[in-house]
Amino acid sequence: MKITLVRHGEIDNNYLGAYNGHIDIGLSKHGNEQALELAKQFKNEKFDAYFCSDLIRARETLKPFRVKAVYTSKLREKSWGRHEGLRYDVIVKQEGIEYESFDQWLNLLDGENYLDFIQRVRVFFFEELPKMGYENIFVMTHAGVIRVLYHLHQDISLQEAFSKKFPYASYAILSLT
Repeated sequence: MKITLVRHGEIDNNYLGAYNGHIDIGLSKHGNEQALELAKQFKNEKFDAYFCSDLIRARETLKPFRVKAVYTSKLREKSWGRHEGLRYDVIVKQEGIEYESFDQWLNLLDGENYLDFIQRVRVFFFEELPKMGYENIFVMTHAGVIRVLYHLHQDISLQEAFSKKFPYASYAILSLT
């Protein structure tokens, strides 16, 4: 099963560099331009199915593709709870905490438990999608989802997966069996 994973386009400038999670924010002007360019890049590709996060930034990125897609909360970024929309420096100042390690930081932040997030990604990609019988799948999602999938697929640490760069409107192709 071939999966083309696409990160949504650039978001509104007020949220760049923040822990955005489930905040339903739209694309910036540049993000909309990126969405149009992505649609051009993939116009001759034939996919068996399209899946998309139900958050606005992903939906807006997929809109120029003019395809029928399944929109699902299973492809959302991790929820950061009360830390949503905040940048690192603001969280440090408000919470009075300091970064000591990758795991420590993940466990300090509010929202969806990281193990639950990983499980959500694992179930969707390794249990639900294979049962559908598609061979060539397009997925519009978020960098965190893509990184967790790399963690699971390539058997690398979560920290190593999160060190991988996935710029806005970039894509990766994985073969899952």
